[in-house]
Amino acid sequence: MTTEPEDRIDPRIERSRMVILQAAVEELALVGYGGVTIEAVAARAGVGKSTIYRHWPDKLALIADAFETFHEQMVPDLSSRPPRDAILLLLGHVAEVVVDSTFSRCIPALIEVAERDPRVREFHHRYAADRRQALVDQIARGIRDGDFRADLDPELATMALLGTIFYRRLMTPEPLHPSNAGELIDTVLGKRTVTPDGG
Repeated sequence: MTTEPEDRIDPRIERSRMVILQAAVEELALVGYGGVTIEAVAARAGVGKSTIYRHWPDKLALIADAFETFHEQMVPDLSSRPPRDAILLLLGHVAEVVVDSTFSRCIPALIEVAERDPRVREFHHRYAADRRQALVDQIARGIRDGDFRADLDPELATMALLGTIFYRRLMTPEPLHPSNAGELIDTVLGKRTVTPDGG
């Protein structure tokens, strides 16, 4: 007799979970962190409050799960790519998300509340550090492979790359267009070295 794996997720539960997570992000983008309530998320998702509380103890846990889940779904696959190409793909993705998306409208909301709420600040800084690490690792790999100059600091270079994107989004009227990611990489990391055979 065939038995179902004990850890198999019921598709109906997973669909409901994704609808709730999407509703949480949309609420955050629309009304800011302070305006988000479990009642409003439940209404937007078309579920009862009890359904949400069965999976998340409070709104921070819900929003944190939404950010982690959608990041996993959206982040590009960097495997089997040379460091510079992986960095270009990753930065282009970040710039595209930041230019115009529900997540881009969540950024100011999180920054604002993180200044006043220690729990949100801890999540915000940890989430940013975890996401940043992928870029740090690719730059470090490029230094080891000789693609970038040996005196680069991977962490500082990452801050310069991402900092430019988020500064343009938050502090200027024109976000960095994804098509300009290559120019940003050339400016911060140096242009690609052209070998005698044209490589």
